[in-house]
Amino acid sequence: MRKLLQFVSLMGLLLVLPGCGMIDYYLLPPPEDTAQELYEAGLDAMKAKEFESAAGHFQALKDRYPFSPYTPKAELSLGDAWFLAEEYQMAADVYEEFEALHPRHEMIEYVLFQVGVSNFKLFESIDKPHNTVRTAIEYFTRLKQVYPESKYIAEADRYIVECRRLMAEHEVFVADFYWRSERYGSAWERYTYIKDNFQDLPEIAAYAAKRAEIAWLKHQKLTSEEERERLQGSWKEWLDWL
Repeated sequence: MRKLLQFVSLMGLLLVLPGCGMIDYYLLPPPEDTAQELYEAGLDAMKAKEFESAAGHFQALKDRYPFSPYTPKAELSLGDAWFLAEEYQMAADVYEEFEALHPRHEMIEYVLFQVGVSNFKLFESIDKPHNTVRTAIEYFTRLKQVYPESKYIAEADRYIVECRRLMAEHEVFVADFYWRSERYGSAWERYTYIKDNFQDLPEIAAYAAKRAEIAWLKHQKLTSEEERERLQGSWKEWLDWL
């Protein structure tokens, strides 16, 4: 019993001697990482190609320290992390927000380029709408207009050509669908649109021009046959009435 009392007294003394330090250590939550620590942790995760983990660090910095000098760098790195993780919609959203918050930042030309690339990579297939490709062209065009000497211009031009090709292929897919469905009037309109609006893609424009001509002839033939059948039906009804 005496030994137990001595042990309890000793433990009480150990708690009292360092003051509140030991109690704080066990009972209080650990201090939060600083903005610098979060940013460096995000960079380390990026180097390790742990992009989602990096995004978590950069997002935490952005949320906890909105006015830190590290915040703009973290916001930009957050977009890069999602881009490298192939989460292109999230990357595009982050880059667009960065542009809105920091319109005069020295990295805006990079941001415009990355928004364009992110939207380009969101394209799925020619049988689906190509809204993201149009958005990509808009951002690449803005980059060229605002930063004509940018180092990203040459690559932006290559992306614009590829975007235009995807848009044209989508239009051809739709026109061919009308053709196969024997809706030659609609096919003619679509092929004509392609011929007139994609002269920068001569092979596709030539294909559309030839198809447009044939589609028009087929449309006229079907229209004539339908009109003849309608007239014959009218004469038959009239003769039957007599």
